Amino acid sequence: MPVNRTIGDVLGYIMSFMGLDGPLDIIRMLIEISLVSYAIYKVIQMVRETRAIQLVKGLIFILVFSWLSQVLGLKTIAFLLKSTLQLFGFSLIVLFQPELRRALEKLGSSGFQDFMIRKNEEERIKTTASIEAIVKACTKLSEEYIGALIVIERGTKIGEIINTGTPMDAALSSELLVNIFVPKTPLHDGAVIIRSNIIKAAACYLPLTQNAGLSRELGTRHRAALGITEISDAIAIVVSEESGKISYAHNGGLTRNLTPDLLRKALSKFLLENESDRKLFAFRKVKRNEQTQ
Repeated sequence: MPVNRTIGDVLGYIMSFMGLDGPLDIIRMLIEISLVSYAIYKVIQMVRETRAIQLVKGLIFILVFSWLSQVLGLKTIAFLLKSTLQLFGFSLIVLFQPELRRALEKLGSSGFQDFMIRKNEEERIKTTASIEAIVKACTKLSEEYIGALIVIERGTKIGEIINTGTPMDAALSSELLVNIFVPKTPLHDGAVIIRSNIIKAAACYLPLTQNAGLSRELGTRHRAALGITEISDAIAIVVSEESGKISYAHNGGLTRNLTPDLLRKALSKFLLENESDRKLFAFRKVKRNEQTQ
């Protein structure tokens, strides 16, 4: 005789199979799945634009090959791969040191504040004004083939880099940025550091990137821009004095040949933290264009 099963019976069987005794266990399971999924998402987001993604791909390859070796009975290969994975666990901290450092610094400085604090209207206005000043200055420097290196501090504090330069604590303006980088002036050689919409220091020395695979056509400014973004979450903007091209570095990667509009969009993405901020920035830009027409 066919057995008639109700939906309740099916759900009861599934709950029993999964070891769930009641609604409280279901809620607890959903919370755990959500937290684990969020953690995995943040880890993927952290490494997808860094060199660590290649290490992750290599680890996945070793895991898959180790499993296949066990299935096929290749005992020697399976043993060697298992031993490799054990050693990899000890070397994980060394291999992922830059990424782990950035993640921990970001968590300590702003990981929980993002849920508690939002930029107020005045701060957003200052940030949008700073973006316009930087874009205007870079455009002017690019047109005149004047080299420049501008670093915008974000969550990770780079006080040790600021201390290598000349303190300024000056209000950010396009005119001041252009004047700083005029050739043969005392502060033109080095980087300008911007913190909280203030020019903190000029003529700062930055660490050079250790990436040996970079193109030889990249000069010292580009290598310094990559170097500072490998040890922090800062944004570094470079204007080439040879070609006049504008580039920006972020998270150890370099985006080149930017137009002023592309630079503006990139800075608004990184410095205006959420979608409402970006919409507000775009709205003000449209209004300014309408007023000038």
